[in-house]
Amino acid sequence: MLLVMKLLFSIVLAFWCGLAASQIPQAPEIAARSYLLIDVTANQVLAAKDVDIPMEPASLTKLMSAYLVFDALRVKKIDLKQTFPVSEHAWKMPGSRMFIDPKMQVPVEDLIKGMIVQSGNDATMALAEGVGGTAAHFVQMMNDQAKALGMKSTSYKNPEGLTEPGHTTTARDLSTLAMRLMSDFPEYVSFYAIKKYRYPGTPAANDTNRNLLLQRDPTVDGLKTGYTDAAGYCMVATAKRDYANLGPSGTAQSGRRLLSIVLGTASENARANESQKLLNWGFVAYEPVKLFDADQSLLSQKVWKGSTGMIKVGRPNAIIVAVAQGSAGKLTTEIVRREPLLAPVAKGQQVALLRVKSAGVQVVEVPLLALEEVAQAGIFGRAWDAVRLWIR
Repeated sequence: MLLVMKLLFSIVLAFWCGLAASQIPQAPEIAARSYLLIDVTANQVLAAKDVDIPMEPASLTKLMSAYLVFDALRVKKIDLKQTFPVSEHAWKMPGSRMFIDPKMQVPVEDLIKGMIVQSGNDATMALAEGVGGTAAHFVQMMNDQAKALGMKSTSYKNPEGLTEPGHTTTARDLSTLAMRLMSDFPEYVSFYAIKKYRYPGTPAANDTNRNLLLQRDPTVDGLKTGYTDAAGYCMVATAKRDYANLGPSGTAQSGRRLLSIVLGTASENARANESQKLLNWGFVAYEPVKLFDADQSLLSQKVWKGSTGMIKVGRPNAIIVAVAQGSAGKLTTEIVRREPLLAPVAKGQQVALLRVKSAGVQVVEVPLLALEEVAQAGIFGRAWDAVRLWIR
């Protein structure tokens, strides 16, 4: 009897494992040391390989340099029309160049284009010195910002990405940086879609964006490529494609965005081909489903020791999930509350969790936030709730 029960258990376990696997589309073979595909709209990982292995970022380093430049623009420390000098250090930078020289005073806007479109190490250094005062201080700013963004496995040694001991990142950290770059500075990300650029008075060489997908796929609008002998050919790419709906509970939206990261491919064509393969697969294999609208109250949750007894819970943005194509009708949701929830509660504080399942298999967990704030009650209100909690 025991043997029969073990056999039955093995069959049931195999069935459920097979069912779970059937809910997850099989990613294509990607010829890269490390790769990652994220549905930015749903904030979901769709495919991944070795995303936490330290890698040289090469010119993908310039994503962080751009983040700091965009931040300086936002706080009005600098402006696009302001000119920066070109130091001897910037002028003599090896590798990809914008071909600026110390006789020039170059507008920030042109330096940004030189850094992004031409991947100019000279432009990047001029921006680093202009924003940070010195390259060394700018590198410190880069590492401080990486820490603030939660990029736990990243260490910068220079602003441009040339090989240097200890200059490393991971695919996971690059995804964090790229997503924050797009969400924090939407007014500047259009720089990454520029296909050709050359500063007046400089040679026409190196004036074409190395992101070949900008030429091949009209839905691709960024972001950055990189190459060194040690890093191989790398790319962070993003595409936004329109769609008719978001499944049974969805409504028409402006578009769905994916982000692909491939590190350590064999050639310029390979990094473009593998990135395109990932993006195409993600758009076809998964479909987006909108479960709830922005600021929709999913529940009213009890708050103890607060100035009010209930709080609305949801998300400031629409809750969208990516599921295997054709499985939208199998979705179920479950809310796990944080109990007891004690005041004070800040607006935007996580207070619950939404678990989304497809045919019983968990697809994703979405943090649910307080849609309003609740201050502490007075001393008598807190004391009364303390007694009620003790009895409870």
